[in-house]
Amino acid sequence: MIASIADTVTGFFGGSETGPNAIDLLKTDHDTVEDLFARVKENEDGNNAQVFARIKEELDAHAHIEETIFYPFCLQRGDEELKKIVREGVEEHKQVHLLLAELSSLEGTSPTFKAKLKVLMENVEHHVQEEEDEMFSLVDDQVDDAALKALGGKMQTEKQNFKNGGARAASAQ
Repeated sequence: MIASIADTVTGFFGGSETGPNAIDLLKTDHDTVEDLFARVKENEDGNNAQVFARIKEELDAHAHIEETIFYPFCLQRGDEELKKIVREGVEEHKQVHLLLAELSSLEGTSPTFKAKLKVLMENVEHHVQEEEDEMFSLVDDQVDDAALKALGGKMQTEKQNFKNGGARAASAQ
């Protein structure tokens, strides 16, 4: 228990030097989701329920670390331009969460599922483009490498905890 507290305190003050920096971690997530989107596009008229399940898992974990760690950090440390982009990102996440919930209740072969999945992909692609073209360069300019590395370590740990917690909760039902 003491070791866990020490690890938490060390990570909180930037002692975590393992793993990717925050921006690299988020870009890797973006690439993963884009690969899943490509699978949907290749099977546009088929049943994409299984691929959607993976998309949802990835987007839920990604959104969680952005909403609980990355965005609050940027809102605290960023200039007004960065804060404005982050606030827009928060609103875009709300739309994505709504679409994910709606898609979860639909059959993978239904026309409504296919239409909503396409809208989800378009929304996420737009969101990713804004983050990678605007937000990340601002963060990179305003936050030093050591802080980005520490933030990335914290985000990576939280992402694993989120995915593991989600897996346990699902298997308990």
